[in-house]
Amino acid sequence: METIEQLRQQVENLQNQVKQQEKMATLGLLTAGIVHEIRNPLNFVINFSKLSDGLIKDLGDDLEDNADRIGADDLEDIRDLMDSLRENLQKIREHGDRAISIIQNILLYSRGKEDEFIPTDVCKLVKEYVWLSYHAMRASLKNFNISIEESYEEGIPLQPVVPQDLSRAVLNVMNNACYAVWEKSQQTASGYKPMVSVKVCRQGQELAVSITDNGTGMSEEVKRRLFETFFTTKPTGQGTGLGMYITRNIIEMKHHGRIEFDSEEGKFTTFSLIIPLKG
Repeated sequence: METIEQLRQQVENLQNQVKQQEKMATLGLLTAGIVHEIRNPLNFVINFSKLSDGLIKDLGDDLEDNADRIGADDLEDIRDLMDSLRENLQKIREHGDRAISIIQNILLYSRGKEDEFIPTDVCKLVKEYVWLSYHAMRASLKNFNISIEESYEEGIPLQPVVPQDLSRAVLNVMNNACYAVWEKSQQTASGYKPMVSVKVCRQGQELAVSITDNGTGMSEEVKRRLFETFFTTKPTGQGTGLGMYITRNIIEMKHHGRIEFDSEEGKFTTFSLIIPLKG
């Protein structure tokens, strides 16, 4: 039978978890506002890069019209500079478009309609949130650095999913994988190479998103209690104990799929989010 001290500790843990949830909710609202404001200057960057590309084209036309007035060496130098400018502007547009895509996903994550199924490129969604998790971990964990291997099957048709929910599930699993390899790196002597592998593929009539890490693995107790509410192996303030509970609801209840996992303590963990394949 639980003692009064044990009950008091449980109540204190629950209070800490609620505070953490409130903090995360506030942070979510703040993030939505920030990304909305960032999107406007990004659009200016992209639009002005396109405008500059047009100006370079006009400059090239004028240059050709007056080529006989310019020395051959100078003409070649100018053409080389213009080619370099075109390449730089192309990179600006590509990275600007990628940033816009990330921002749109974050806004969808924070403001998406409840239970709205939208045809989605699952490979693209998974990739975006894998790297969002990576950069978030780099910002919050000291000396965090890992290798990420990715494999995305080509030709998978758009799938009707709830994007903000599926992205949350991917984020939860990827965050756990990142934390597991980081924690192991803090406990292991030099020579350990933290690695997370991500794979999206078709398996018959199902679509599988698998994330494998070579981190701390899970004990038998953790495996048994994995989907319990408020159960976490992370220190207070770093885990809510709701991540895998929410992930299971997203995959099983909303998307009528299932979660499979395999793990060996001290060696690895693999999670597979499996949903019916449509289309």
